[in-house]
This record gives sequence, C-alpha cells and structure tokens, in this order.
Amino acid sequence: MASNKTTARSNHHTTRSAYVNGSAVRQLEIGERYREVSRQADIRRELEQPKKQLSHAAYKNRQKAHYMNFAYVAFLSAALVLTAVVLIGYIRMESSITSSVKQISRLESQLNSLKMSNDEHLSRIESSVDLEQIRRIAITELGMNYAAEGQIVEIPHDGSDYVRQYTEIHQ
Repeated sequence: MASNKTTARSNHHTTRSAYVNGSAVRQLEIGERYREVSRQADIRRELEQPKKQLSHAAYKNRQKAHYMNFAYVAFLSAALVLTAVVLIGYIRMESSITSSVKQISRLESQLNSLKMSNDEHLSRIESSVDLEQIRRIAITELGMNYAAEGQIVEIPHDGSDYVRQYTEIHQ
C-alpha cells in the first residue's frame, strides 16, 4: 500500500508539471517569484516605517508654498482673463481672415468670368465688323479720300499713345 501512495504522488507531480488544472498559463519561475516577494517586502517596509520629521524651516517653506493670499489669486485671475480675451480676439481675427480669403476667391472667380464674357463680346464685335464695307461707304457715300503726300505729319514718339497739341504744327 505504501508503494501505491508514492506512485500516486509521483504520477500527480508528473501530471502537474505538464498540465495544471486546465490552465495553459506558464508558471512563474523561481527568479520571478523571488523578485515578486522582494518587491512586496519593500512595499511593506516603506509602509511600516515612520515618517521622518521635517525641520522647522522646511515645514515653514512648505506652508508658504501652499499659502495663496488674495493678491496672488487676483493676479492669477487677471492673467487668466487677459489670456482668454487675447485668445478670443485671435480666434475672431482668424475667422475674419478666413472669410476675407473666401470673399477674395469668390470675387476673383467673378472677375475671371466677366473677363471671359468681355473677350467673347469683343471677339463677336470684331468679327461682325466688315472693314471693306466701311471703306466703301466712307469713299462713296461720305466723299472721303486717302491722304496726300504732304498731309501726313510725324510726331516724335515719347512712349505714350496719347498726344496733346498746344501749338500749331509747322510744316
């Protein structure tokens, strides 16, 4: 009977190392177990140690750091309000710029369509004018004729298409 118990124990131990209660999770190794126990012991030691007493000067400095008087709170509130006003102004300015850019884009589009329409009208007008018919009407019906040799006077060109006559032209 004693041999049966040792066999059962060894079978149980063999079974346990291959498959543990339906779980496929690997067991912690000894090094990992040691680190876990050590970490828990460190945490327990820190909790059990009494807190160190601060010196009187350090205690006063900490109290000063936590103390906020009315002037300091007012200053921080004013800074917050000023920051909010500046940010709201900035957002409004950005919105204004965006709407201006959209309006400029719309107006440029309108200008381009008007230029195209103007060019189409100009081309239609130029194609409808018959220069030969104008010359025939000017010569036959209105009695005009071409300029003779002495009637053409050339004026010095200063780069402009516009000439204003202040005195008589000498021939």
